[in-house]
Amino acid sequence: MDPYEIDFRPEFRANRGPREPFVNAHGVVIGDHDYVSATSPLEQWSKETDPSVMAGEQWVHPYKDIGFLTEENKDLFERGIAPNSGLFMHPTHSTAISIDMDDDDYFSVPEVLDEP
Repeated sequence: MDPYEIDFRPEFRANRGPREPFVNAHGVVIGDHDYVSATSPLEQWSKETDPSVMAGEQWVHPYKDIGFLTEENKDLFERGIAPNSGLFMHPTHSTAISIDMDDDDYFSVPEVLDEP
């Protein structure tokens, strides 16, 4: 098995996508562990580069990704154990969106967190 691949349970293998490396829209081979390509935004990064260019499914291999090696992903994808954490909680912002919520219901952000 590939070093960045885990032993997916059957329910997570269906319709995942290709097992072989593929070339994305930027000409970068995904799934070969190299990820260095002359056309990659990472190799041409500057202050003007929009980070969103590196977002999306075209940058993630469905079977071979370093993220699969985390304990949380191994628990879920290999053992079928769902994370037992609660809802996402942020220390200064309410992550709940509610129709009843007024602007006053949001947590304020202390100024010290806004300063470098």
